[in-house]
Amino acid sequence: MYVVMNELYVPKEAKDEMIKRFGKSADNMTNVPGCLEFLFLNHEEEDGKQIVFTKWESKEAYEAWVESDAFKKAHKERRESKEKSPASGNQLNAYEVVYHTS
Repeated sequence: MYVVMNELYVPKEAKDEMIKRFGKSADNMTNVPGCLEFLFLNHEEEDGKQIVFTKWESKEAYEAWVESDAFKKAHKERRESKEKSPASGNQLNAYEVVYHTS
């Protein structure tokens, strides 16, 4: 299993907009092969932090998604859009799961 967390730095006043944007992504992620779980985390007490958490069957499944036409199209549309992202930056962290219980 493989976990990827994208920590977004978002001004407090733009957090609701990011929640809406990623709500659309959440629906799409249910159809991505190898994606086991998608969570969008909103830090209630800290300004400027939201996390996109995804859990994958394997690192290869995650990499296949990143290389997919759907991923490239979605990110290209956002880059080319006149609508600027409210995130001022991000940090991507990936982990191989060593132990897991549920």
